[in-house]
Amino acid sequence: MSERSVSRQRQEKRWYTVLAPEQFDRAELGETTADDPEQVYGRTIETTLGELKGDAGENNTKLTFRINDVGSDSAYTEFVEHELTRDYLRSLVRRGSSKIESFVTVLTTDDYRVQVQPVAFTTKKADHSQERAIRKRMTELVEEAADERTFEDLVDSVVEGRLSSAIYAEAKTIYPVRRVEVQKLTVEARPEEVAEEQETAVEVDDEDVEV
Repeated sequence: MSERSVSRQRQEKRWYTVLAPEQFDRAELGETTADDPEQVYGRTIETTLGELKGDAGENNTKLTFRINDVGSDSAYTEFVEHELTRDYLRSLVRRGSSKIESFVTVLTTDDYRVQVQPVAFTTKKADHSQERAIRKRMTELVEEAADERTFEDLVDSVVEGRLSSAIYAEAKTIYPVRRVEVQKLTVEARPEEVAEEQETAVEVDDEDVEV
């Protein structure tokens, strides 16, 4: 390859500033480079809530974003996942206590399908009936939260700790609870994907109808 060709390829490669969604104040997440803007679509960026807020105390919360739009020199993202670090979750475990988890898949008011994973840590060892009761109430509260909120509002409720506080207030009436967290929130399907799945399900049902 000639030196001229190499030089031209280097000139064509561009840097894009990656920005968080408007929900996160378009905070700068970093930079990415590509020869073609189309190559930037779908790339994921992982950061911490602490880096976004400038608060090291929030570094135990990881946030993942995916690039879904590209401008002349900027790449815009959508929220994909919220997750607490393993080290932080491990630090919450105590001997002689219970760790109670729930895995709840919900649909928000604007048709985002999301999996939410709350976890409660008790002060002492709970029995099986108490664990079941706390798990059931956690599940109900997550479902209620989704029934009343848009996707963006639900994410805010998780990131800001309001959902975990609400679960804590209810769970402690069942058995003494030391801590409640939402350990993970993941987007499973966006509205257009949910709509396509529903259309496919209707078509399959129609095919199954006997004439």
